[in-house]
Amino acid sequence: MTIQDIYSLAIEMGTAADPRGRDGVNKWLKRTQKRYEKLSEKDKKDFDLERLTNPYTDTRIHFGDPKTEVKTVMAGIDMDEAEILLAGLSQDKINLVIGHHPVGKALAALDEVMNLQADLMAAYGVPINVAEGVMANRIKEVARSLSPVNHMRPVDIAKRVNMPLMNIHTPCDNLVFQVLQKLMDEKKPETVSEVVELLKTVPEYKEAVKNNAGPVIFAGSPENRAGKIVAYDITGGTNGAKELYPELVKAGVGTVIGMHMKDESREEAIKNHLNVVIAGHISSDSIGMNLFLDKLEEKGIKIIPISGLIRVKRSK
Repeated sequence: MTIQDIYSLAIEMGTAADPRGRDGVNKWLKRTQKRYEKLSEKDKKDFDLERLTNPYTDTRIHFGDPKTEVKTVMAGIDMDEAEILLAGLSQDKINLVIGHHPVGKALAALDEVMNLQADLMAAYGVPINVAEGVMANRIKEVARSLSPVNHMRPVDIAKRVNMPLMNIHTPCDNLVFQVLQKLMDEKKPETVSEVVELLKTVPEYKEAVKNNAGPVIFAGSPENRAGKIVAYDITGGTNGAKELYPELVKAGVGTVIGMHMKDESREEAIKNHLNVVIAGHISSDSIGMNLFLDKLEEKGIKIIPISGLIRVKRSK
């Protein structure tokens, strides 16, 4: 496979697993196309044309010839300066570094993928006008928080040591979302404690427990009945808006499963009697990365895991 093949596979797998469905993703791309067509010729020159075909602005090839044949990949959750330098010094003749968390222009555009969350909330029963209205302020907040970040540091290092670099964020998070939602829908745990125990049967979470980073209850008690369980704050860039918690409760949701949660969001969940189980951040990210990396291994690519990646192989 070439770097371009790997990138295209990531977009395809992410689209297939997207909570919006393939039609929803295509509608998003069409809206982006319309916005582009309305721009002046001057503004079109500054427009990131990749947005017309890639619905995930937090997933990009940052450096390297897309036609490069890939035999060995070093992959991890946070592939920053140290990991890139290590890849360059490795005796394994690494052709490509793949990180999960966005860097470079992908990090700078992280806020755009958060629009996905409004559609997800609508699927859970929250009116789309409410979901979009609440998310609008949160998206702007995230955009402001990203503005001072030195996001090109890892990319500059990759260029300096001539190490191809890409990251795959929301496509992998979409894969995690599907795994967790399907697991809960099929097993239907009755209590919050049963939700936690069910998560611990997933290999990545089972390993995380050994490192004191397993699934935990952030809001509610173990004896609480779980009610309707949804995978929230799993995909769509980063944490959503805490103001959506009462809306989820109104829609009949009893328990949410997330990767991580701020205290202000936890307090809002408690106030609205919403159970919250935090599955774990890096362990959850590992699930999505593993599902993608398995596809690369099936094509004969060697995977070297690093940077917190809990490597679990599911393909035979």
